[in-house]
Amino acid sequence: METSCDETSAAVVDENGIRGLAIASQDAHAAFGGVVPEIAAREHIRSLDAMVRHAMHEAEVDHADIAGVGVTAGPGLVGALLAGVNWAKAYAFARRLPLLGVHHMEGHLFGTALEHEGAQPPFIGLLVSGGHTLLLEARAWGRYRLLGQTRDDAAGEAFDKVARRLGLPYPGGPEIQRAAERVAAARGAAAGGTSGAAGRFRLPRPMLSRRDLPGDPAYYDMSFSGLKTAVARIAEQLKEEGVLADAVDDLAADFQEAVVDVLAEKTRRAVEQTGCRRVVLGGGVARNSRLREGLAERLGSSGELYAPSPRLATDNAAMIAAAAHFRLARGERSPWSLNAEAALAFPGLA
Repeated sequence: METSCDETSAAVVDENGIRGLAIASQDAHAAFGGVVPEIAAREHIRSLDAMVRHAMHEAEVDHADIAGVGVTAGPGLVGALLAGVNWAKAYAFARRLPLLGVHHMEGHLFGTALEHEGAQPPFIGLLVSGGHTLLLEARAWGRYRLLGQTRDDAAGEAFDKVARRLGLPYPGGPEIQRAAERVAAARGAAAGGTSGAAGRFRLPRPMLSRRDLPGDPAYYDMSFSGLKTAVARIAEQLKEEGVLADAVDDLAADFQEAVVDVLAEKTRRAVEQTGCRRVVLGGGVARNSRLREGLAERLGSSGELYAPSPRLATDNAAMIAAAAHFRLARGERSPWSLNAEAALAFPGLA
């Protein structure tokens, strides 16, 4: 079960991969320009039963075939998480099945591995979502070393806030990418080229100073609030001049390029310092084609980049089930007192 934000999802997996997957994306939030926690929780409650039935039907299994229950226990919106956790606890208790709470961000790593056989440890993991931006070294499944993370806004959050500032619809990430693609087309970008090369506006690349050295916390950490503010200031100036509408696509493209530069360079540093050339990308922002291009460019021909499909980049229960399958096979169990975000840490993260 996955109900951490605004996708209600259920899935069935086994040792061979995904057997069934159902995802219901909530469209009730668009009018508010962001996710409303109360609405999200209510929508999960309405959709959970149907998603489970759909996933089990697609998997061609019945209740007697289920060996364990995994559920996202955090991080996420507490009300939304509670909907899934309580459903999973009730189901596991009624069927006398083992229960396991899964960390949402670890699930994103397993999501990419579901589609790519090569996405196995050791690797550098870049997890980029609306709520988190993490760079880590995965030495083995369940053994991770945190290298860096955002010190303020997550990359996905910055995309949404910048899009709102530019008058683009929610969710902002896909809208900014589309704007960047329009810029690329207008500039005559070759087919297969970048999805909106930057150039019109000079935007900062936070925390990429040449003074940063390995061992300095800033070497891997990221920050996007200053970049977001820089875009807001330019947008305000353009608005006062009455030309913002004509500059939205260019400003969106330059913002996207700045974010990609930061993420790709931080990842390149991790690859260089650890000697691990395999990179696994996960999280909702992994859908961004320019991010994948930027990472591939930085890694070069000797690097390996594994990115999820759009279906498994966004929040889904298949990745949660895969992580639960791994941990249940190791004999791990969650107590019946499992609660949303209660003492939940990224398991194995040092």
